[in-house]
Amino acid sequence: MPSTVIKRFDYRPETQELLVTFTTGRRYLYSDVPADAAEAFRSAFAKGRHFNAHIRDRYSCRELDGLPSEMTD
Repeated sequence: MPSTVIKRFDYRPETQELLVTFTTGRRYLYSDVPADAAEAFRSAFAKGRHFNAHIRDRYSCRELDGLPSEMTD
């Protein structure tokens, strides 16, 4: 089911970073996200609900603004 909040996300297992792009265009990089947490997010039916309950306030993050897109792709 497409999310009305999350446009896309990408997980980098080698750095345990989860990049989340919201439908607003804002992008956040979450750090120290274990692979099993990223897989649970990927598998979740309701991505927005899962994100809010299991990721948003559990992992440190920073907003990515002004970075060239090739830095996050």
